[in-house]
Amino acid sequence: MFICGIGTATPETRYTKSECLTAFQQSEWFSRLDARSRFVAKTVLQRENGIEARRLAVDSLGDVFCIDPDTLAKRFLEYAPRLAAAAAERALADAGMNADEIDAIVVSTCTGYLCPGLSGYVVERIGLRHDIQAFDLVGQGCAAALPNLQLGYALLRAGVCQRVLSVCVEVSSAAMYLDNDPGVIISACLFGDGAGAAVLSITPNESNRRIEWKDGASLMEPAHRDALKFEHRGGMLRNILTRGVPMLAAEHAARVLDTVLRRCDLVNADIKAWIMHAGGRDVLLAVERRFDLQPQDLRYSSTTLLEYGNLSSAFVFFVLRAALDDNAPGGYWWLSAFGAGFSSHGALLEVQ
Repeated sequence: MFICGIGTATPETRYTKSECLTAFQQSEWFSRLDARSRFVAKTVLQRENGIEARRLAVDSLGDVFCIDPDTLAKRFLEYAPRLAAAAAERALADAGMNADEIDAIVVSTCTGYLCPGLSGYVVERIGLRHDIQAFDLVGQGCAAALPNLQLGYALLRAGVCQRVLSVCVEVSSAAMYLDNDPGVIISACLFGDGAGAAVLSITPNESNRRIEWKDGASLMEPAHRDALKFEHRGGMLRNILTRGVPMLAAEHAARVLDTVLRRCDLVNADIKAWIMHAGGRDVLLAVERRFDLQPQDLRYSSTTLLEYGNLSSAFVFFVLRAALDDNAPGGYWWLSAFGAGFSSHGALLEVQ
């Protein structure tokens, strides 16, 4: 399988963390939450946390604090199809392909629910064929990009498709929830909105860098399910984020990497670019230590986090785009994401 084109999309408005803090202090939630929660939010948004700005699907930051099921569902319905379609169109343009050349589409999200699913909205918006095979994947959290690509790989290997469009879209502002749990407060300070897409093909795109999927692996540990997940409360999604996530993410990601490297008779030093999901600054630091890397090795993840925040499943598409735009050295690249489950996935790419 070859990745022939990459596209990304975000809402237009950029909000800095200082602007987010001001909006929080001016909202009714500032007085509704207890003193510890206010302190946690101020600490995260005032100190160095690896994030400077986020894009959010709201007309003003005041809208973020309108938290009720109908408002959040309407926000997801309005923005998820729009962002997914924009990223998909950019991926097609990057691949130099027309919409009618796509045989299947796979769309992943965890921040909202539609029935019929998002795939139908993307088909309609960008003019994909009506006989296309369409798949909607949900419930995989930040890790979803890799299972999405794995399904595309399976469709191509089975010979039922020639080209697959892979899309991940998250409207985290449509999954906003606040209470006095520190994990909930921290989560609200980390996530941004965006979409990423890739065109997958059985043949390479000769006009772009050759990106070939060589091998991949996954790890699922249900015993750690409660460390990172969504739950439903009051008709809304409530994110559960625990202190153990950075360690779990680094450990699970290392086990997946070791599995693939052993299979391919490679070592860490053979990896020329690291395309890693960044749950946050502490996750990147844990990965850096566990993988024995230098900060420069994770520069594409850290710069993406700095400018966009945690984009959940869409994040790794932004990191891959950053590495390509920087003309990162060719050779083996490692693509990795973790998320709810507790799950971790990785793929070895060969880039020329």
